[in-house]
Amino acid sequence: MVTTRKPELGPRTGAQGGAPELPTPRGELSDSVRAFLLGSTPRLAGPRQVRQADPFGEDLQLALHLCYELHYRGFAEVSDDKEWDPDLLRLRALLEERFEDALRGRCGRYTSLDEAFDSILWEPADGDGASHFLLKKGELWHLREYAALRSVYQLREADPHLWVVPRLRGRAKAAMLAVEYDEYGCGRAERMHARLFADLMGDLGLDPGYGRYLESAGAETLATVNLMSLLGLHRMRRGALVGHFATLEITSSPGASRIAAAMRRLGAGDAAVRFYDEHVEADAVHEQLVRREVVGGLLEDEPGLAGDVAFGVEATVLLEDALSDHVTEAWRQDRTALRAPLDGDGDDADEGDIADQGDLRDDAA
Repeated sequence: MVTTRKPELGPRTGAQGGAPELPTPRGELSDSVRAFLLGSTPRLAGPRQVRQADPFGEDLQLALHLCYELHYRGFAEVSDDKEWDPDLLRLRALLEERFEDALRGRCGRYTSLDEAFDSILWEPADGDGASHFLLKKGELWHLREYAALRSVYQLREADPHLWVVPRLRGRAKAAMLAVEYDEYGCGRAERMHARLFADLMGDLGLDPGYGRYLESAGAETLATVNLMSLLGLHRMRRGALVGHFATLEITSSPGASRIAAAMRRLGAGDAAVRFYDEHVEADAVHEQLVRREVVGGLLEDEPGLAGDVAFGVEATVLLEDALSDHVTEAWRQDRTALRAPLDGDGDDADEGDIADQGDLRDDAA
């Protein structure tokens, strides 16, 4: 008689290699989620606490980010089975509803999708956003802070947008995958955009470890990243995610050009310049492909989603502008845009971390 052994399951604790540490809570909601993830409390915050929270504030945005990160790499101290914990998903739904309702309350000024796109197809000659500041007045410490903030998303660049792929078909799916193939380095790990950003961080003396600067990132940064997960994880929001994706591809090239010029002016290093040069070239090509094929293909299949695409455009601009305003206001007052200033002068990692940068960059990719 032949007996078979039931295969052993992998460990349920200990998240994926390279997972970040849990950050410090910023209020009742994030403290509740953090404690629940660590298994130190069986109870989570409820509807009352969510209703009372600022939908764009530090506490709610961090709590939502903690919930979402479980669908990416997780956290070093957290059991993998928390990803689909029903109690946590119920709280996440409340947080999402509060966040999305607040976003929709601030959006809706465009009467058509064409009007929404027209609003992002040109830039004012006297722009004063973060990339303009970096080009005209930026110092090395400004570049380092900007990179630290952007790393919360850039070290997983394109990952949130892949959620939409199985929800598309035909032209939209084919074009979406063509753009994403570029984002992932066309099959070459060293050319992945997340890897290029990790290399950029190394040139700036920053630690390129995944999630390393989550603790330093404020609500304005977390909201831009949470929006991607909010739209990506829900099939019903596929139109809005396409609008978000299109906005990033259409608007990024001019800003990337300015930041690349700032990097050169300040001698940031070849890898730091390379990341933004890559985006100047790639996103200029992607712009037409995304609008004509991804957006056009989606609306050919599902014309009723035009309003959702417009919402994705407007919500993205709203949150990106809020982040840019936060950053530039702090810099104009000669203070940090982070929750705490970076350590050191051009070197945020200790000697051991710098010696191991190659491993960290591989991990970030």
